[in-house]
Amino acid sequence: MHEVVVAALVREGRVLLVHRSPNRPAYPGVWDLPGGHIETGEAELAALAREIHEELGVQVATGSAVHLCRLDGGRGEESLRVSAWLVSEWQGTPTNVAPDEHDEIRWFRSEELPPLAHGLLGTALEDAMRGARS
Repeated sequence: MHEVVVAALVREGRVLLVHRSPNRPAYPGVWDLPGGHIETGEAELAALAREIHEELGVQVATGSAVHLCRLDGGRGEESLRVSAWLVSEWQGTPTNVAPDEHDEIRWFRSEELPPLAHGLLGTALEDAMRGARS
């Protein structure tokens, strides 16, 4: 099973998304949450902090992370588990420090969210952002 962790960096009613490079083997040319694979023996929040630093150059405050959802798909060796987290605190300014993985990063309001690589993830994110405004 492939285990992946992703983060929704949320600030002032907007979420930061990354646009996957068109030459990526999985989900090329679509908007997604930043993140990546959990390494063997690594805890989810440790992987989250590492991946976000590698992709956006910021240090997330893992204490601010709230679990958003978990998605499971596929079978056998091709199975995938995606764990998504809402993150409201980090140090630094997010920049695209992984241009081989993403060709753009951009902030979106909930009503502007494009379709994400995993549709159910987009639905959960939109619901969470809408709830935060209430």
